[in-house]
Amino acid sequence: MRFGPAGYPSEGKTPEGALKYTKGLGLDALEVEFVRGARIAPERARAVGDRAKDLDIRLSCHAPYFISFNSDDQETREKSIGWVMDTMRAAHELGAYIIVIHAASYGKSPDTALSSVIEGLLKCKEKMDDAGIKDVILGVETMGKKGQFGTLKEISKVMENVDGVRPVLDVAHVHARDVGCIRTKEDMGRLVDEFFPLCGDIAHFHISCIKYGDRGEISHLPLSTKDPDMQFLADVLADSEQDCTFICESPLIAEDAVVFRDMFPKYRKG
Repeated sequence: MRFGPAGYPSEGKTPEGALKYTKGLGLDALEVEFVRGARIAPERARAVGDRAKDLDIRLSCHAPYFISFNSDDQETREKSIGWVMDTMRAAHELGAYIIVIHAASYGKSPDTALSSVIEGLLKCKEKMDDAGIKDVILGVETMGKKGQFGTLKEISKVMENVDGVRPVLDVAHVHARDVGCIRTKEDMGRLVDEFFPLCGDIAHFHISCIKYGDRGEISHLPLSTKDPDMQFLADVLADSEQDCTFICESPLIAEDAVVFRDMFPKYRKG
């Protein structure tokens, strides 16, 4: 199991410094946030990736938020493929194993969302094959708002049609989307049981707590708010042999990554 922050902790000043700071906390994963665009030169990406490899930090990348394969605007759909591919190329140079994608909103055309996401990701996969990129997974994230595409069932249908796709389980998003559905260890266990058959070799998680309303997600919160209680996830996975990456998206990206790691008995000090 690996644990780390969503983004470079500001204490590190530079990407290399942030990686060193992350390692100093006893963490061994980090998600590079390209949420406003994947703008990094290939040689720079390779340098950062080499530093992560030296420190044994597993990298992933988050694609831009403005991707929308189900947009009413055809130009946005086409640009979405470009934004995924920009992230994919950056991830390849960084040595990251997965990119995380917010695939679509339902918008005015909820009935077309699944087919639109499949169509968009098939085009991305074709471009990946043409570019010879075979080492990066297309990760589709479970989403926290009722108006967004991204339940595990929807993602599993995408997987049936597009090779190289895996779900990214944002536990807080699932909790918010179903208006507080994770109340017990058993609730968490059922979610993990649905996720693991789909996750592949490495289960990629996003962790945080969350504020939500009738329409789902409002904002991410620190783990101390216990909504949902992430101790349930640690308890469910305490004896699991599944390889997992846990990326902390709470406002305390590094501090709460350590808090969550220490919820597992085998990592707890003393």
